[in-house]
Amino acid sequence: MTSVSQNNLPLNPNTDALLDTIRRCEVCAHSNPPLPVTPNPIVRGTKKSKIRIISQAPGTLAHASSVPFNDPSGKRLRDWLGVDETAFYNPDLFAITPMGFCFPGQDKNGGDLPPRKECAPLWQDPLSNALPNIELMLLVGMYAVKSYLGPKMERNLTETVRKWPSFGPGLMPLPHPSWRNNGWIKKHEWFADELLALKRRVREIIGEENTKSGKT
Repeated sequence: MTSVSQNNLPLNPNTDALLDTIRRCEVCAHSNPPLPVTPNPIVRGTKKSKIRIISQAPGTLAHASSVPFNDPSGKRLRDWLGVDETAFYNPDLFAITPMGFCFPGQDKNGGDLPPRKECAPLWQDPLSNALPNIELMLLVGMYAVKSYLGPKMERNLTETVRKWPSFGPGLMPLPHPSWRNNGWIKKHEWFADELLALKRRVREIIGEENTKSGKT
């Protein structure tokens, strides 16, 4: 890998060129403190991508396989969207552009560390410019919600998710699909209705044939 900075980005990078640059990035390996693992930026998308998933950062299984959401959280997220793996991993349908592209390592209790702070300021805006056909952005988890909504957030993540229609048809905040949120999901029964709305929106965008309801 080579070190990458904003200074050597193309002025108007096309989608493929930008994604290739991101995949070679190792900025956080040279920061203080450095990334505790070998950089392995994981990102997917094409110029045709219709739905953009902005999540937290890859976990251990994604880091090992270079496949985003290659874990139980991914299965739950696909269930929320009403799609199977074939549709989910079709980059012409879904762009996966987390706040941090590399697995950040783990804390002393075995939990994942937060996304690296170097990553989002460097890459999120260029990605927004290089993904011109996005019809729906999904903000998955608090880091993405805070970054993209900022003062537009309600008083907490729960109220922000509940009032997602106020952000317009092109954006939806979601809790992280991690097992750590099992209690939250059980407690907030209204979330099941929001997922029905999400599935309808996804079906409208990517087509019935690409959703589970369109499979035979």
